[in-house]
Amino acid sequence: MTDQTPPAAAAPQPAAPLTAAEDKQWAMWAHFGGILWLLPSLIIFLVFKDRGTLTKQESKEALNWQITFLIFFIGWQIIAAILGAVLLFSGVWSIFWIFGLIGWLIYLANVLFSILGGVKVNGGGSYRYPVNFRFIK
Repeated sequence: MTDQTPPAAAAPQPAAPLTAAEDKQWAMWAHFGGILWLLPSLIIFLVFKDRGTLTKQESKEALNWQITFLIFFIGWQIIAAILGAVLLFSGVWSIFWIFGLIGWLIYLANVLFSILGGVKVNGGGSYRYPVNFRFIK
């Protein structure tokens, strides 16, 4: 009887480094992806961080901004809910719509900064968000 064991699988090869154009492209998409919140920046960071230096730097910056933005946005939603409840029971609920408007302005700031970052990186530069906590070093 002959042994019919399959050959050992080859070790996975590391992914090829990104070309300069691909590196710039993925770095740009990491910023533009912020329009759709956290997930695109996170995926680009995890998949391409070891394949291109610009992509690693810019996707990390974009991801840190998205985490910062989510903290601001969720924090504002909690504050708005508490203030809204207070205003509702105090009878001054007619200005409650302002809280919703501020929430949209926070989201529009995210869209604006994400677009500015994508355009700046696509132009060959690097982008730093004005308020950004560095959660990922």
